[in-house]
Amino acid sequence: MNAHDVINAYTKVGFESSTVAADPHRLILMLFEGALKAISNAKGEMQRNDIAAKGKSITHAIRIVGEGLHASLDKTAGGALAQDLSALYDYMVTRLFNANVKNDIFALNEVSHLLTELKEAWENIRPHHSLPAMQTQASPDLQLVYARG
Repeated sequence: MNAHDVINAYTKVGFESSTVAADPHRLILMLFEGALKAISNAKGEMQRNDIAAKGKSITHAIRIVGEGLHASLDKTAGGALAQDLSALYDYMVTRLFNANVKNDIFALNEVSHLLTELKEAWENIRPHHSLPAMQTQASPDLQLVYARG
């Protein structure tokens, strides 16, 4: 096993360990962070003209947004806000796909900006991590947008 394999194994174990211990709020935050990291990687790979790695990173970001964030929405309890986020996630997936096909760094920047805004809003829902989710002063509508684990 070479150093690269060891690092990958360590990263995988660290990620799996953190997801087991995470509450639903933290899991959504981890999805935002993962998508942003994948997009950041794709930008660098695009600039280095590493087409295969860029495609892999963008595909990873698409899966996080489409199968992670989008799928975790509770459209019944979340109402119109969840529906709006659903449409926004669909838009992001389309932009990411186009960025991959057209090597469009502007599209990557756009999706990264949108995800950063959503991540910051999500972080502000529960600023005191020691408090249970329902004891925060965040909007009840926003707390219900994502399905609880």
